[in-house]
Amino acid sequence: MGGAYLIGIVIMLISWLVGQQLRSRFEKYSRTPLSNGMSGKEIADRMLQDHGITTVRVVSVAGQLTDHYDPANRTVNLSEGVYHARNAAAAAVAAHECGHAVQHATAYQWLTMRSKLVPVVSVSSRFVQWVLLGGILLINTFPQLLLAGIVLFALITLFSVVTLPVEYDASNRALAWLERSGLVTTGEHAMSADALKWAARTYLVAAIGSIGTLMYYVMIFMNRRS
Repeated sequence: MGGAYLIGIVIMLISWLVGQQLRSRFEKYSRTPLSNGMSGKEIADRMLQDHGITTVRVVSVAGQLTDHYDPANRTVNLSEGVYHARNAAAAAVAAHECGHAVQHATAYQWLTMRSKLVPVVSVSSRFVQWVLLGGILLINTFPQLLLAGIVLFALITLFSVVTLPVEYDASNRALAWLERSGLVTTGEHAMSADALKWAARTYLVAAIGSIGTLMYYVMIFMNRRS
């Protein structure tokens, strides 16, 4: 298990560094008022309208960095700091979450795949830690248990990997629309792009960490078989 802990520590450190950069960027760009004076909600409403999406509501949710799109309820959920704010960071986040709504409306294949994986990953996440632990402890007598844990963890890893194109595409859609709409200046667009770049890197680090941990358990299983 030592290798898994080492991988975990390295990924946690990198995640912390990326998270610090992300928070730093958002704090900086949150102090930059939008020249058009629009709030995050107004930006979101405008992007949905421009894409002809009339069945999605923009709502406010409690917390910080809790922004997300819910395909089941068809809601763009913006944290209070984004919903009411009128700055470059809020514009970036609001447009990004609406990017997911556009993906849903256009049946974007990676979003569809991720949505189908959600219930499977939800179940896998509840049991994978204990199955892997049991598999390590019983590797000499019941290696099949470790194999089962690897399968469960592989599903979680697949979800992390599939999330990457979903998040990057949503950001690309958001930035393209912000530029096309003319609602932000060149400088504000650059700030939005930088903020979303660092947000995407958090998903990239998570996916790399998940792949590394999966390979570690696979190697343990393969060494046992040999």
